[in-house]
Amino acid sequence: MAVGLTIIILVAVILFVIGFIAYLVGIYNGLVTLKNNIEKAFANIDVLLKQRSDELPKLIASVKGYMKHEKTLLENIVKARTAFLNATTTSQKAAADGVLSGALKSLFAVAENYPNLKANENFIQLQGRISGIENELADRREYYNDSTNNFNIRIESFPDMIVARMMALQKKEMFKVSEADKQDVKVEF
Repeated sequence: MAVGLTIIILVAVILFVIGFIAYLVGIYNGLVTLKNNIEKAFANIDVLLKQRSDELPKLIASVKGYMKHEKTLLENIVKARTAFLNATTTSQKAAADGVLSGALKSLFAVAENYPNLKANENFIQLQGRISGIENELADRREYYNDSTNNFNIRIESFPDMIVARMMALQKKEMFKVSEADKQDVKVEF
């Protein structure tokens, strides 16, 4: 009987070790998936920011003729676009994105003063396109922040934190805008 009991204990230990290793592999794979989802989500935001940036010269060109004395507003949009194109980190891109969004809101608000511009088909089309991109950006930012939040929770939760430390995983930064960019846009006529 001692040999049979030894075999049962050995099989139980082997099954426990296999189960524990499978559990650790599951944690590892889950963390890798979350990490890659964050990178994908940020890349998707980047794609939309680039699309918006590519559309801006067309919008500015269609507006220039109507808004000759709104030169400062158009210059601010160009500066904000350049800042976005030069941004490399998440926080830099978020800051540039906030400035650009504010400048676009100002542009669309000021455009209300120009009846011919509001009726211009190119302007309407570009305004709709950029507004659509802005909505998509909001959705993608939300997905990015959800993914980042899930990742950050997992790498700080037990027992995932043990595997996360072995993988040298660090908390990811959420996509945030500055307080100044959250303020209402003031439009003066």
